[in-house]
Amino acid sequence: MKAFRQLGFLKLPFRRAQASPEDHRVLALFRNRAELKKAFGDLKDDLERLKDRIKQQEGLTRRVRETLLALETRLGVNETAYPALVFYQLRHLWQLGHEQLTRFAGELAAQQESRERRAHLAEHNRQQFARRQSAEQHLHVMRQLAAQAAERRESLERERSRLRHLWHFFKRRALEHEIARARAESVEADAALAAAQRAAEEIAATPVPSFPGLSLQARRLINVTVIAYAQVMCQRLTVMPALLMRARDAVQSRDVIDEYGTQAECLALMGQIERAEALVSARRSISGDIRERVKSLNLLVEYRDEDDAVPTADSLGGATADTGGSPAGTPNVLAEDTWHIHGILLR
Repeated sequence: MKAFRQLGFLKLPFRRAQASPEDHRVLALFRNRAELKKAFGDLKDDLERLKDRIKQQEGLTRRVRETLLALETRLGVNETAYPALVFYQLRHLWQLGHEQLTRFAGELAAQQESRERRAHLAEHNRQQFARRQSAEQHLHVMRQLAAQAAERRESLERERSRLRHLWHFFKRRALEHEIARARAESVEADAALAAAQRAAEEIAATPVPSFPGLSLQARRLINVTVIAYAQVMCQRLTVMPALLMRARDAVQSRDVIDEYGTQAECLALMGQIERAEALVSARRSISGDIRERVKSLNLLVEYRDEDDAVPTADSLGGATADTGGSPAGTPNVLAEDTWHIHGILLR
């Protein structure tokens, strides 16, 4: 050690040089520059996305203008005006059927959800009542046991307080052991009582669990009923052959179809469409027909999986109306997606 002290002149300055304020400013500038570059890159990306959206919107607007111009041109000439009117009235007929089914499915779902919500709440209240009753009975027993333990402890302590003379020494010592056991039992009883009180309070504060949604059975019933309604509407239109098929073709086509005949034929077809809309909109005396169709369908429909709510299209095809399949002259509403029914059915 002495030799090392003598070599003190070899000491090196290991103290770390302190950074100057200028270095801190340079680091801050570099950090700010990196953040600004990142923000600038994000803004450029956003600008490109907005430009793409503007181009898409401009293209859509241009196509709409071209469609309107073509429609104006068609409506300006009798030979093309009447087919255009028939085309859009056929599309409206299809949309009307879709709206009828959508409204009907919504009403059924609302009614069934209200019933299942009430049943869900009633079941929760029933379970809560049973749990609360059991907890209250347990709490009552714990109160009795705690009171008995406290009373026994106090009785022993009173008895000990009366043993004051010298000849009571051994009796007092025996009582001390009993008092110690009684105090331990009283503490345990109080702890059990507190636990029972907490359990009762937790049960009382248990919130109503959230409604899990419509059950599988309810969704299946609603879907079958909607399918039955669609079949009934199609059956009503069988008095006007090929009208429903023409409405489907009009919906699937982006351009106006000109294959509706002369002006007189178009006028006659528009009269059929008007009667068809009245038949589709009428809900008088339709509930009985729907119930009959539901009974038949329930005997026939099949599901791909046990968790599926929508029946298979094959289970509605290849059967007659007597066996529950599609009524004679009407399409398989699931296979052909009549009235766009697949967008209405509950999953």
